[in-house]
Amino acid sequence: MWCDLDAGRVFVATGGVPFDPARPVVLLVHGAGADHSVWALQSRGLARRGCAVLACDLPGHGRSGGTAPATIAAVADRLAELLAAVGAARATVVGHSMGALAALDLAARHPDRVGGLVLLGAAARMPVHPDLLAAARDDLPRAAAMIAAWGHGGGAGGVPGLYPPALTRRLVEASPPGALAAGLAACDAYDGTEAAARVRAPTLLLLGGADRMSPAKAGQALAGLIPGARVTRLEGAGHMLMADRPEAVLDALLTR
Repeated sequence: MWCDLDAGRVFVATGGVPFDPARPVVLLVHGAGADHSVWALQSRGLARRGCAVLACDLPGHGRSGGTAPATIAAVADRLAELLAAVGAARATVVGHSMGALAALDLAARHPDRVGGLVLLGAAARMPVHPDLLAAARDDLPRAAAMIAAWGHGGGAGGVPGLYPPALTRRLVEASPPGALAAGLAACDAYDGTEAAARVRAPTLLLLGGADRMSPAKAGQALAGLIPGARVTRLEGAGHMLMADRPEAVLDALLTR
C-alpha cells in the first residue's frame, strides 16, 4: 500500500494481508541502502499469524519517493509520522542496523508510539569503516560488494536455493542514488547511549554471533543500557540476520 508523508509518498508492504490497525501492529524497518524486501519471510509469517504488518520503504529507498533522511532522528520522525498516518496508535517496532538505531530513537523520543522494541544487528555506536563510507559515496558497486562480503555469516541457514550474499549485493547495487551513503553517514554520526537509557518499552536484541559489521559484543553492551532488555544470540549469523537465519528471526518475533 501507499502512504503520503511530508517527506513524500512511501511504499509499505503488508505481508500479503490487508492492513488492519485493530490487529497487533508490527513495523519492520530496513537498514541503509535496503528496502522492505529484506523482511520478505518475516512479514508474511507475521501477517499470517494475526499481525498487522508495516514493512516500509523509507523515503528515498526502494519504491518510495523523497530523499533519504540524513540523520537517525529524521528516520525516527518519519516512522512516527507513518504510524499516525495509518491510524496505528502503537506498534512493536522491529529495526535492522540503521533501522534499529531509528527504532531505538523512536522509542526514546516517541514512547507513546512504541509498545515493544526488537533490535537486530544494533549497537549504541555503529561506526562505519572509512573505506565503506567512501565507496558508498563514489562507487556503489564496490560498496555493495563490501557489504555482501562483510554482512553474512556461515553455516546452515538462509533459504534453500538462494545465496544470501548475492541477493544483498544486488539489492544494494539497485538502491536509489545517495540512499546508501546517507544511511551509512547517519549511522556513523549517531550515538544511541542516551536514547537507550530512556527506552521503557519491552526490548529484545537479536544479535548475530558472526556479525562483523556490528559485533555481538557491542549489541550486548547496548542491551545493558536499556532497562530490562533481553538478548537472543544467533550463532553463525552475520549482520544480515533476516537472510542468514530467516526462520529463527521469525520465531523470535512471534515469541518476543
